[in-house]
Amino acid sequence: MTLDPVHFDGIAQLAGRIDHGADASDRRAFAETVWEQFLDPLIARDGRTIVNPIGEQSLRLVDCEDVALRDREFPTQHGLDAGTINPTTFKNGLVIDIAQAAMSATPSDLDLHRSRTVVATVHSNDETMAVDETWGKFDEGFSRSRAVKIPPLPRFAEGVVHALALYLAESTHARDHADEVEDLLVLDGPLYPRGLLRWADQHPDLADFLLEDPRPTTVLENYVRLVEEFVDREVPLIGFVKNPATGVITRTLKQKRKAELSVPWANDAALFTRLLERGEYVDDVDGQRWERDTSALTYTNWFRSRGGVDGVMSRTGNALGVERERDLEAYEVTFFVVYDPRDDLCYRVEAPYAFTRDEEIREALTMQVLQDVAIAHGPPTIIEKADELARIRNPEKRSLCESFEEQFDTSQDRSYDDHRWADSAEQY
Repeated sequence: MTLDPVHFDGIAQLAGRIDHGADASDRRAFAETVWEQFLDPLIARDGRTIVNPIGEQSLRLVDCEDVALRDREFPTQHGLDAGTINPTTFKNGLVIDIAQAAMSATPSDLDLHRSRTVVATVHSNDETMAVDETWGKFDEGFSRSRAVKIPPLPRFAEGVVHALALYLAESTHARDHADEVEDLLVLDGPLYPRGLLRWADQHPDLADFLLEDPRPTTVLENYVRLVEEFVDREVPLIGFVKNPATGVITRTLKQKRKAELSVPWANDAALFTRLLERGEYVDDVDGQRWERDTSALTYTNWFRSRGGVDGVMSRTGNALGVERERDLEAYEVTFFVVYDPRDDLCYRVEAPYAFTRDEEIREALTMQVLQDVAIAHGPPTIIEKADELARIRNPEKRSLCESFEEQFDTSQDRSYDDHRWADSAEQY
């Protein structure tokens, strides 16, 4: 049943009770103040450098059509992604998630596209539950799979099985096919497994799990070794984050009490959107309205990030105890932000400092990403291609769950919401 007009109007009128604070022009001015006065470098209250620019700090733009037509910086590209069925609980107490990782290539490589790495993670509070954790092959040897047992956890079982399945499949597949990447690898998501690295801050149970169980460390080690392999081969890799939700900059600004900053942004992406959006106020029937300029992509310089989750991989972080064989700064997360005004969206691009400390490589990576975004009108085609290969669609998820129910002689532990949304549109 849809809302009646009178009900819609009643709900909409609630906006009149809300004073949203400073207007848009004031927030743009404040964003410019933050940019000019606080990010070169951004210092935390304890004196640590959280963010600092690489090279000259600047806001830049490039015409969408011009950058789309320029020569490619990297003749070939590979993309990597992993999809999951999402954590599923069964009435026999098992919590299972399955991840499938795939790699795409441009130009296409059909054998590579056929290959998959599949990981199932299984949790049960029944300590007698056993899992054969050896790797097995299928699809005539093009693909391989493994099941992994997660020890009993008092809480967060679903989050743990999901993160470990996703990151173990992705990192293993990346390392297995690293030699096939000739020019550039683009990860669909961050450079390191942020979901796993957050555990130390979330709850004592998860912090203990990180210390006591070798699996999270093994997963992170895969990413560390991947960076080392690509640095040794002088082949760059980047992570393209489609939905950046980091809040390191905004949290640090809020802590600067002496500066009396009233930070209005929910996260860093909102701050950068305000900085990078271009346009002007034009006359309208109701006064003035903001008209966005959609002709150019805008972007920042690269920054080194040592705050929040990125601090784990900084030169002062412990990398969860994983040994790093190169100088510690080489592993640090660096990033730049690109804003696409056509969709009013911000993207964050990450790379290890081992590559971005070189100005020529830094510029080549920047131009390649800008060209890809301009052409694709969104995330680079190479990772959208990887997403298509790795995605497990809803009908397939349902069929897999039914297969598990038959094999376990049990049924899925469903809630009313599962029943209510059973026929809803596919979720990603």
